[in-house]
Amino acid sequence: MNIIIKNFSLAQIADSGQCFRMEMQPDKSCVLAARDKALKIIPLGGDEYDFNCTTAQFDGYWKGYFDLEADYQKWMQSVPKSDAFLTKAAEYGKGLRILRQDAWEMLVTFLISQRKNIPAIKKCVNAISEKFGTKIDGTDMYAFPTPQQLASDYALLGTCSLGYRTQYVYEAAVSVCDGTIDLKAMASLDDDALFAQLLKIKGVGAKVANCVMLFGFHRINAFPIDVWIQRILDAHYQAGFPLDAYKGYAGVIQQYMFYYARSEEYAAGM
Repeated sequence: MNIIIKNFSLAQIADSGQCFRMEMQPDKSCVLAARDKALKIIPLGGDEYDFNCTTAQFDGYWKGYFDLEADYQKWMQSVPKSDAFLTKAAEYGKGLRILRQDAWEMLVTFLISQRKNIPAIKKCVNAISEKFGTKIDGTDMYAFPTPQQLASDYALLGTCSLGYRTQYVYEAAVSVCDGTIDLKAMASLDDDALFAQLLKIKGVGAKVANCVMLFGFHRINAFPIDVWIQRILDAHYQAGFPLDAYKGYAGVIQQYMFYYARSEEYAAGM
């Protein structure tokens, strides 16, 4: 089905560090897996896209997954012109969206992400999906493995290049299986309580907890601080970043900052 979408860039979302099974193709189309679903999207020019799914599938899942009902233009325009860095960052990353991803997948993904770059994270996530996940019908892609699947074979998990994170992922899988970690119940908590519960999981620190909140629970006020964001804060906000000015959607602003900080355009202006 064809649809017009403003402020939407497949390439930007795929390279935003929030999803690791979304692959751009040489023809600028995109293929991705989410939960037990797969999708191909073809840009048709301008703001028009061809989603290779039915209207029911789009309305029932993909519209929500890409957060298409949220007004990102409003959030972009809330950035004051006096903030030169953030004005440039929001304009540069105006096609970004905070995807509504699965909490379990995001917990595992960001446990894996520690001290790894984006290509390395993708390699690990694809490895565990292919070795543990169920193949998605009609595609060459695999669903992200369930906790039960990941808890089934510690030795096999150790072949997925996770290093010391293998133990974190395995223990998280076992804990979800036995109910020690209840992601469904955690989804009903307020932000502070959810953050506190995530910190109780072995291997989860403040950055990972905020990433899981932002990308797995869609708590868009979460503001993860990694090395890229810290560099920006040190370079442009020595007096402190005005987080309260973006209350309720600080995570969207964080994505603009993160994406722009890693760009050649920003590096060239330094």
